[in-house]
Amino acid sequence: MKQLNSTEWIARFLASDPPRSKSLVMTIFGDAIAPHGGTVWLGSLIELLAPFGVNDRLLRTSVFRLAQEGWLVASRDRRRSAYAILPQAQPRFERANRRIYAPLEVHWDGQWTLLLASGGQLEAPLRAALRKELLWEGYALVTPGVFGHPAADVDVLRDILDRLGAGGKLFACRATEMPGVAGRPLPELVGDGWDLSGVSAGYQQFIDRFEPLLGLAAPMAPEQAFVIRTLLIHAYRRVQLHDPMLPVELLPDPWPGARAYELARSLYRQICAAAEEHVMAAMLREDDGAAPADTVFFERFGGLG
Repeated sequence: MKQLNSTEWIARFLASDPPRSKSLVMTIFGDAIAPHGGTVWLGSLIELLAPFGVNDRLLRTSVFRLAQEGWLVASRDRRRSAYAILPQAQPRFERANRRIYAPLEVHWDGQWTLLLASGGQLEAPLRAALRKELLWEGYALVTPGVFGHPAADVDVLRDILDRLGAGGKLFACRATEMPGVAGRPLPELVGDGWDLSGVSAGYQQFIDRFEPLLGLAAPMAPEQAFVIRTLLIHAYRRVQLHDPMLPVELLPDPWPGARAYELARSLYRQICAAAEEHVMAAMLREDDGAAPADTVFFERFGGLG
């Protein structure tokens, strides 16, 4: 049986499903740049994106658009440019990182968080922005004007409402079943609010594509390790963006998201050190004072040591 070759695997992956450059830049900033202070010189970024087929012009267009959208900020030093994560966007990067690298340990306490908008308190633009943010955080529109989630993070919800200026404009409450009342069981809201079939299929596709990499026998070159680590997180993040992150008690059993997480953790740990060699080499070529990865980086996936 032919030994799996990482170079061939990368080539097939990029040919069959090339990542969009702007989205790929976001993945690299979150996974590779943020742990090193969140700032990178454009020359280093060009080097990091080159193995993915992203040329100089396309990269410049991508970072320009991300700056316009409030994710990155540009700075100049004579003829050189650098890009950094905008401070206002840092909490969103941190929330995304918690979703990606944290174990699936959310348990249900029997309560639902409900948000009720009524009486015309929300103008159309605010309503649209709020809907987008809540859906991204895994809320469901359980009925017109009512969003719900069985494992909501209060701090994240507060941040969303404050950032959008929606504080005091809707009702936020916790709901539990009423003992002795013959209503439908609250867990059935999962079936009403979320269609998990697409998320399940996405996780299974992720498993099918990346599981063969567990069979690699020889250590990878740093650049190959970086490319595979980036593609791993990019593909995993893409599925997770559509995952409502429901408590384990309310998920189908077996749930492929649990297996996908274990696969991502195993591969990330396997290639992380070599990938970091490539990241540091690229950053040091433009900045001899580039910082090594911070301590939080080594806590990813339950610890990389």
